[in-house]
Amino acid sequence: MSIEKNIQEKTRLHLRNKNREKYDLEALAIAIPELSEHIKPNKYGENSVDFANSVAVKLLNKALLKHYYGIENWDFPDGNLCPPIPGRADYLHYIADLLTQSNFGTLPEGHQISVLDIGVGANCIYPIVGVTEYGWNFIGSDINPDSIEAAKKIADANESLKEKIHFRLQESPKSIFSGIISEDEKIDLTICNPPFYSSTEEAQKTSRRKVKNLTGKKVKKVELNFAGISDELICEGGEHTFIHNMINESKNFAANCYWFSTLVSKESNLKGVYKALGAAEATQIKTIPTGTGNKSSRIVAWSFLSKKEQNDWRETRWKISK
Repeated sequence: MSIEKNIQEKTRLHLRNKNREKYDLEALAIAIPELSEHIKPNKYGENSVDFANSVAVKLLNKALLKHYYGIENWDFPDGNLCPPIPGRADYLHYIADLLTQSNFGTLPEGHQISVLDIGVGANCIYPIVGVTEYGWNFIGSDINPDSIEAAKKIADANESLKEKIHFRLQESPKSIFSGIISEDEKIDLTICNPPFYSSTEEAQKTSRRKVKNLTGKKVKKVELNFAGISDELICEGGEHTFIHNMINESKNFAANCYWFSTLVSKESNLKGVYKALGAAEATQIKTIPTGTGNKSSRIVAWSFLSKKEQNDWRETRWKISK
């Protein structure tokens, strides 16, 4: 088993990230004029968006997607997760680097690459960025039929996304890959931003801390629709349990996927993740640091393929051999 634990803190976003520099708020306000109403001086006297305001955050995301990714139509119910797009894009850029390393330095691009997004959510962010940046095909799975429907509407409403994102409802909330990946299906990569919290109380506590950091104000209660509905953020046992379940189930699909991957937000969970991957007999494990100096995270990726199986995969699916 090959384990790489490169856990150095990142201070900037990925080199290919479109938002490495400060937001061009003037350009973004032109893209979505309603955003201008939410651009105001922050506590340092610089123009900014009120990140504690869910309406402002959603308009900012709409502007980012339109200005940088050409997405004209992006909308979903206000109760769903509205994620920070630069961070989501970073996951895809770093995981694209992993595919490049697995392919002798050549990035596998285009529709022949199949990516499964576990928990696609109503916002459909990962498929949008992956299709736009790399031309990959996506499968988006979710346990919530309303989220699937909202994400499908986004895909259907944008010409650049049509026929490139397919959605599958996970009818068994306790399952992750079962019922989604068919017996003979080949998927190059799975990605996941797992539910982070184990309870509503834990989510509230963290949200209050975020608002205080952003605004300097203490609040007793935060509207969780700024952060997402419960099944997007909360599951029994939190991130630790969800990832362990994913690892245990991934072994049953060892021959179906080249790389499995997930975000691991809590560094304290890493030791248990490595132990679970060792018990599952993963042949390769890689840790990829992400984030900025303010918020660090990491992607953990693993594979069960032997060297011969990796070569066969590259030759048959990526059309490269060495």
